[in-house]
Amino acid sequence: MTHVTVSGNTIEEAVQKALLELETTEARLSYQVVSEPKKGFLGFGSRPATIEAHIKPDPIMEAYSFLESTVTLMGVPATIVQEDIDQGDKQVRFDIKSSNEAGRLIGKRGQTLEALDYLTNLVANRHKEAGFVAVEVDAENYRERRKEALMQLAHRVAEKAKAINKPVSLEPMSAKERKIIHSTLQSVSGVETYSKGQGRDRHIVVRAK
Repeated sequence: MTHVTVSGNTIEEAVQKALLELETTEARLSYQVVSEPKKGFLGFGSRPATIEAHIKPDPIMEAYSFLESTVTLMGVPATIVQEDIDQGDKQVRFDIKSSNEAGRLIGKRGQTLEALDYLTNLVANRHKEAGFVAVEVDAENYRERRKEALMQLAHRVAEKAKAINKPVSLEPMSAKERKIIHSTLQSVSGVETYSKGQGRDRHIVVRAK
């Protein structure tokens, strides 16, 4: 049961009844007042307070279920580990553990993983009343390994750009990966970075200055 209509002598009493029937907490309860209580006169014309109540959706649970079912439909045997990044349940990380077939979940240049991340975030944030939740989907800690590789690449390309004194273009990357390159070289003297191209062709150029 996720929806109920209950009455009480007061709105507060009706809310308490809804909490008991739905077996939830006040933080998870959402309700609308159908009718205010009315005392009447000498017992005539009185009416109780009535509310319609339901349990607020749990965006993290829905995101987890979606990701789990999607991975299953892909035919990849895996276990999903949830890590709450902050105590307010507004940022969560799902790491998909599948040592034998992690490559299928990651895809070329991480494109499959980015698609899973995008879709899971859509599911997590489809209910406005639940508030915004930031979800990061990873597979076998790929993102951290990729970040380290990109940082190393950034430094190598920076040295090359300074050595040949010509702009060096990198392969197209997602916005997240471009940000890593920009951030890595921001404090490196003698080089500058900028993005070029549109859509899937957008990439970073590193040049000496």
